Amino acid sequence: MSDDDDRLGISDQRRIGFGMVVVMWIMVFGLLTWFFSDILQKQINPNQNVLSQIDDAGVKEVSLKRNRQGHYVTSGKINGQGVVFMVDTGATDIAVPVKVAQRLGLVPGRESVHQTANGKVVVFTTRLESVAVGEITLNNVEASINPGMEFDEILLGMSFLKNLEFTQRGDILTLRQY
Repeated sequence: MSDDDDRLGISDQRRIGFGMVVVMWIMVFGLLTWFFSDILQKQINPNQNVLSQIDDAGVKEVSLKRNRQGHYVTSGKINGQGVVFMVDTGATDIAVPVKVAQRLGLVPGRESVHQTANGKVVVFTTRLESVAVGEITLNNVEASINPGMEFDEILLGMSFLKNLEFTQRGDILTLRQY
């Protein structure tokens, strides 16, 4: 074996070693990103696993924790498909962003103009077969498809909430269906 062969072997080993270090750092950064994105998601939606109770009289109760921004965000279902709701007592209907409505297969109905906190907006009426938060489920609920909403959270408005009793104590919002 010549000196050139030894140098070639050492050079290859260094390249392989350097490649392995690069791969290790990519994996470390990937794991850290995954870990911290999960923590951030739990801060945005602390109600990913909704706490529900049903008492002896059949009253269904769901308790929601407020997130760090002061909102009640929760996982739920529309027509059996998983969604994320933000409770909004100022919204008349359940307001669904258009890209979420398309994913859910919602059919837009007649055009309507709604007054929102951000001014007037054109929406399309629709009906939801079922809306569920934890054990609380309502059927045939009015909603609107809002092309102006740019986020993925659905505003859980009064077309759902008016059928429930809701109370807030501290950082907990309790919904009850009798």
